[in-house]
Amino acid sequence: METKHISVLLNEAIDALNLKKDGLYVDCTLGGGGHSSLILSRISNGHLFGFDQDAYAIKIAKEKLSLIGDNFTIINRNFSDMKDALNQRGISKVDGILYDLGVSSFQIDLPERGFSYRLDGPLDMRMNQNQVLDAYIVVNTYSETQLKKILYEYGEERFSRIIAKNICEQRKNKEIETTEELVNIIVKSIPLSKQKEGHPAKRTFQAIRIEVNNEIKPLYN
Repeated sequence: METKHISVLLNEAIDALNLKKDGLYVDCTLGGGGHSSLILSRISNGHLFGFDQDAYAIKIAKEKLSLIGDNFTIINRNFSDMKDALNQRGISKVDGILYDLGVSSFQIDLPERGFSYRLDGPLDMRMNQNQVLDAYIVVNTYSETQLKKILYEYGEERFSRIIAKNICEQRKNKEIETTEELVNIIVKSIPLSKQKEGHPAKRTFQAIRIEVNNEIKPLYN
């Protein structure tokens, strides 16, 4: 399946970096290389370091960046390891750092990645596909209290209690294996009158994705 990643506020974000042609820059969330491509095109004598855990994203970004230049280094690690990774390469300071938090559009567009509540696929949601924890484990093994807490804190889901309860009730009969099965549970948990603010599953999917990928803790490292 061909995917296309569209970077949000691309020019605004890059302009804010006030790029220098010979500068050193870090893209902490490489993704499909949208931001990095523009950075690389403007630092002919500099160097770009890109961090990402997703092997698929790295493959796409590498192909895209290689068409622009070779003055870049892709590091297959979480950006929380940025300081150590750069120090290992003899870099103690840089001229600019960019973060674009969240999931990339091309990840959502691939059903097999399990990020989308609009496309049926396995419950996965891992950005780092080598890690063990995935959405299937969260949905099928976390306690009702844990699920409620995650949905409320990471998704600001007002119906976290009933959704968590119904997930646990459903898995007593059969493990929840696909995004479609999870969406059906969520839709049945939220009153129709409250389903007018976008897709009813969006907050739950966001919350589970954040839990799976430990997206909060690295921001405080």
